[in-house]
Amino acid sequence: MVFLDGLSQGMNIVNGLHEFLGDDAEFVAASILSGATITDVRRPRPIEQLHQFSGRIFDVTAPRIAVLGTDGAIGKRTTATLLTQALNARGLRAVLVGTGQTTIIQGGRYGVALDALVPQYCTGEVENQVVAAFEGENPDVIIVEGQGALSHPAYLTSAYILRGSRPAAAIVQHAPRRVVLGDFPTIPMPTLASEIALIEAFSDVEVIGVTVNHEGMTGEEIGDAIDAIEQEFDLPATDPLTRAPEALVDMVLLAFPHLAARASLSSTPAVTSHDMQASVTL
Repeated sequence: MVFLDGLSQGMNIVNGLHEFLGDDAEFVAASILSGATITDVRRPRPIEQLHQFSGRIFDVTAPRIAVLGTDGAIGKRTTATLLTQALNARGLRAVLVGTGQTTIIQGGRYGVALDALVPQYCTGEVENQVVAAFEGENPDVIIVEGQGALSHPAYLTSAYILRGSRPAAAIVQHAPRRVVLGDFPTIPMPTLASEIALIEAFSDVEVIGVTVNHEGMTGEEIGDAIDAIEQEFDLPATDPLTRAPEALVDMVLLAFPHLAARASLSSTPAVTSHDMQASVTL
């Protein structure tokens, strides 16, 4: 009822659900009367407009970095967004490619809601969005949002992301205090070591850093967790929400020295963000 009231007053609705409000006669009628719009973000384009994998990704010369994780709802999108912003603030032209509905709702120019697609087109749609970002922005680096976890029994999207974007590197988001998978309380969390090994075995990609989700941790415990990860894996680690964004940038520049040279030569930050329209989000 709230959303119908909003439509009647001319308020646009951006719907991230799998149920499409644009197919509901009552919602459609209300939007026509008021002139408001309904955008079903998860609605795939017609089959004839979707892409299968083509190999065009091999023409993309900008390095791709995938932000993956050990579980769903663990902070991959937040980390990917903060990393993209921090790289731009350091003078590098970074662009984010989203793979879920939330990034698209938040105004991302490049992205696809993978979990709403027929699997045959998932890899190709990721590839197509990365190619579009490369051709449209001429970026120094492309950040690709992860979904779920490669080890997760319910979500296959990480596999499509790795195959479609062909990243040169990955950053892994992990919640040290999470004991079981968020949506499956009977399934233990994978270890950080097992997830890194799986990612590197599945795809020709190197894990270049670890980001910490600090749920259930005190400030001191966050620092201890970061130190322990760096010592065990010999990788840089940080908490994107409680540590300075420079730590995220340094993680990337350490792995890609040529980007460090470009950043030091740049005098003004690059900007790739886009204005967002006010809307009601489901």
